[in-house]
Amino acid sequence: MGKITFFEDRDFQGRCYNCISDCPNLRVYFSRCNSIRVDSGCWMLYERPNYQGHQYFLRRGKYPDYQHWMGLSDSVQSCRIIPHTRSHKLRLYERDDYRGLMSELTDDCACVPELFRLHEIYSLHVLEGCWVLYEMPNYRGRQYLLRPGDYRRYHDWGGADAKVGSLRRVIDLY
Repeated sequence: MGKITFFEDRDFQGRCYNCISDCPNLRVYFSRCNSIRVDSGCWMLYERPNYQGHQYFLRRGKYPDYQHWMGLSDSVQSCRIIPHTRSHKLRLYERDDYRGLMSELTDDCACVPELFRLHEIYSLHVLEGCWVLYEMPNYRGRQYLLRPGDYRRYHDWGGADAKVGSLRRVIDLY
């Protein structure tokens, strides 16, 4: 179970909305979001309704303005709680449809190009756990939630290209 509170203004001011489950349309509750408090769980936020647009991964903590969650604006229009799992495993492939060199990960990877000598990953198979894919090394840039399943092409995870810089397991550290 998770709990996240959205505030219309910075520093946890203004109208607020408490959420404890996935919500495909937050615009019903607020028009803008400038600060967030995550009381429990791990969450993925989306800038548009129905889990579309830029994604932002948040763990338990306080985010006094949208720059603290690497947001590009005050637009948060849907959210999804990420289920907790104990084990994580994913396979990376250098070509689409699981072709070419395959590498397996069970832990966070701050720099995919350095570890695997690949700058682009064209397909993924998430075997266990949820992961966040970042387009740049050191957990920076656009973020994509990867749930267990098949990602035969980078379009399947929502990527504009096959650029993968880092991968992090979704773990609630508290």
